[in-house]
Amino acid sequence: MKGIILAGGKGTRLNPLTEITNKHLLPVGREPMIWHPVKQLVSAGIVDLMVITSTEHMGDVVNSLGSGRRFGCEFTYRVQEQAGGIAEALSLAERFANGERIVVLLGDNIFEYSIKPYVREFEKQEKGARVLIKEVNEPEHYGVAALDEKQILEIEEKPNKPKSNFAVLGCYMYDNQIFDIIKQTGPSARGELEITTVNNIYIHKGQLEYSIISGRWTDAGTFQSLNQANRILLESDNKILQ
Repeated sequence: MKGIILAGGKGTRLNPLTEITNKHLLPVGREPMIWHPVKQLVSAGIVDLMVITSTEHMGDVVNSLGSGRRFGCEFTYRVQEQAGGIAEALSLAERFANGERIVVLLGDNIFEYSIKPYVREFEKQEKGARVLIKEVNEPEHYGVAALDEKQILEIEEKPNKPKSNFAVLGCYMYDNQIFDIIKQTGPSARGELEITTVNNIYIHKGQLEYSIISGRWTDAGTFQSLNQANRILLESDNKILQ
């Protein structure tokens, strides 16, 4: 199994901080933000990692992460030359994945506890995908999972009237169908290849499982959530809790 960290985007909601650096290099706790998804994947036993980021920040990201030796992993790097959505960025990892299952983390998602238990659940699946969800206070800001007691029925991206309070978090696990599925999708109204579209295709195939996470989580994309991310990781001294 291989890990992919998506660390592109312009981080405009964090201006002016992101006028001078990539959002994922901002400090969270005592370390750069991008160190957290690296440590999460390593905690789950995934040590062959690809980092995808933008052209203008690739040098700084490589300077921070290096070869991976300090983390006990090995990095491959890939440039996303223009913003085209999460699924478009993920499509750049097809050759790297080489037919293996993958775990994808968005670089700004901070989890208090290790994702290892959920990766183990994914390993037990015969096929398909798995997403992580959590009950949140303002689901209209996220992709929202409409679910019954057994499965996710649909994922809606930032709905005006959410069908549940469960947000789909920035950790996605896919089998080797993922890249063919991405090729089946077209751009959304905002001109991007949406990961929600990909996940809904897995739903229609009856192959999307989910796990409800324990502990705190935030995506550090606003000043408020960046502050929350700092609180989570300062309290743990940037350690991944088991």
